Amino acid sequence: MAVAIEKLNRLGLTRDDYKGAHTTLCAGCGHNSITNHIVKALYESGIEPHLLAKMSGIGCSSKAAAYFVEHAHGFNGAHGRMPSLATGAKLANRDLVVFGVSGDGDTASIGLGQYCHMIRRNLDMTYIIENNGVYGLTKGQSSATADLGSRPKRGPANRYEQIDISALAIELGASFVARSFSGDGKQLVPLIQAALAHRGTGVLDVISPCVTFNDHEGSTKSYAYVKDHDAPVNTPDYIAPLEEITVDYEPGTGQDVELHDGSHILLRKIGPDHDARDRMAAMRLLFEARQSGEIVTGLLYVNPEADDLCTREALTSRPLAQLPVEELRPSREQWDALMAGLA
Repeated sequence: MAVAIEKLNRLGLTRDDYKGAHTTLCAGCGHNSITNHIVKALYESGIEPHLLAKMSGIGCSSKAAAYFVEHAHGFNGAHGRMPSLATGAKLANRDLVVFGVSGDGDTASIGLGQYCHMIRRNLDMTYIIENNGVYGLTKGQSSATADLGSRPKRGPANRYEQIDISALAIELGASFVARSFSGDGKQLVPLIQAALAHRGTGVLDVISPCVTFNDHEGSTKSYAYVKDHDAPVNTPDYIAPLEEITVDYEPGTGQDVELHDGSHILLRKIGPDHDARDRMAAMRLLFEARQSGEIVTGLLYVNPEADDLCTREALTSRPLAQLPVEELRPSREQWDALMAGLA
């Protein structure tokens, strides 16, 4: 009898090596689908587990960090404060692959200020928002990302304008912004891979239906609504820079975006042309889609030329965590000279 041999990635690891603990979320939760897509993206990208720093805050979404790459570093912080933890980790060791998982409450409510400043600084990290439009841990109230007029499982329709996480990120100068759907692994996996390869903040706003509190008629983040109103602007492929990959597509139908580290995203057009390097076009696309009740998905905006935080602050290429105390602590003479220069 033939025995199936599990495929190894470039590090010699199997996909199972990127799995974590068993989920405790509700059966059918969109967050579980996102976890599976994260596992696939990390495995195919060949991320070294010992260099992966998993960051999360508080909420159903933030539990996801326990469900992938069990042997990686992880930190579950205070509600809405994950960007500060991620910043500290990256500044201490810029070799880390910082990977954050947050939710619409953790990001757009209590953590909104942290989210905004993380984007302004262009911290080199992948930041996934599992966006379901409700506060699941507190039994289904509308969150700050709920659409105006959408109905929760119980109570009146939402009377407040939503905070559009993707539009806000583009407005603040994010260098990589994409939106996807938890049930669309074909689109989401390459987007995660591209965000991992991008040097800067890679924001992924992933619509993730809550099967317990927000998957009913009247919700604009239910499975049925998203499937009926999903308007993809492109279908991204990720081309790893470590091996030769050939693609077959008709001339004039693709857009090749080079990322800072030399990897590429190949966008195949399936509708009106959208230049992902045009910031104003991305904002207009999001606004027009919201007005028509559509949810646009795909790579919305990318700026491969933007410097990340470590580059802007001129940090040494050698991680600070690896420098000895004598190199980090200035001498009395150096300190006095520094103070004199500030006088």
